[in-house]
Amino acid sequence: MDCICEILQALVGLAIVAVIVLVMVAHVTASVANLMRDNKEKRFITATGAEELFPSLHDPPSIELSVVVPAYNEELRMPLMLDEAMEYLESRRKRQASFTYEVIVVDDGSKDKTTEMALQYTRKYGAEKVRVLTLVKNRGKGGAVRLGTLSSRGRLVLMADADGATKFADVEKVEMGLQDLSPKPDNMAISCGSRAHLQQDAVTQRSLFRNFLMHGFHFLVWFLCVRGIRDTQCGFKLFTREAALRTFSSLHVERWAFDVELLYIAQCFNIPIAEVAVNWTEIEGNVTSLFLLFFYLPLHESQV
Repeated sequence: MDCICEILQALVGLAIVAVIVLVMVAHVTASVANLMRDNKEKRFITATGAEELFPSLHDPPSIELSVVVPAYNEELRMPLMLDEAMEYLESRRKRQASFTYEVIVVDDGSKDKTTEMALQYTRKYGAEKVRVLTLVKNRGKGGAVRLGTLSSRGRLVLMADADGATKFADVEKVEMGLQDLSPKPDNMAISCGSRAHLQQDAVTQRSLFRNFLMHGFHFLVWFLCVRGIRDTQCGFKLFTREAALRTFSSLHVERWAFDVELLYIAQCFNIPIAEVAVNWTEIEGNVTSLFLLFFYLPLHESQV
């Protein structure tokens, strides 16, 4: 049993190393990022059923916060996340009269009723607060986040996973991290939610081999791509509008590990990045959860 566990761990480690190398190769060899979209992807449906054009990230901001939620077959899991997010956002709007927001759900070519479910929130809260961008075909999480970001109106843009693994109220923590960054060249800055603090209590409970793989992965990310960020994969990142435009316009990777390239691009442009500890809960069926369990949390051989 121990031998099988070791082999599985080695295979996972090698797969992740391969992905990181592919990310770098894709970034170096790619030409211009594919920012084209189908005509249907340029419009959203209002609460009355009418269609309107999405704005552009190139336009001046007209609200305080845009929340971009990539979703692929999230009909069942996303309502809990949206309920929590809307409760927080509405409560904050009542506390702060100047606070305005929008939530952009990006249906990444889902095969279930993700769009129909999200449109229920548009009808409940209005299209000024909840908009649904339905992609004609699946692009991958990176492509979905990019198109949602390029359609946003906020002075700040938050990327948030549809599974609700991170408590939405932690947006205030990443906002503080963004505010603490100084200077901000051309008002560009990024604040990343991080789960790296979960690692500390788990190191002594893991095998030497798993610790070796974890540190090996972190070294490869540091050596090849991103330096100074311990958790590149957390799906809870806050951008100033200027930083979002600069990074997402240059993004090539559209699927898993796009976060690595995104932060790599930011560091190439000398955009300051903060890393802030956030609350995180394992959500069943989340690939990122499996990644975190392997590298950060203790896993006893009997659980494999």
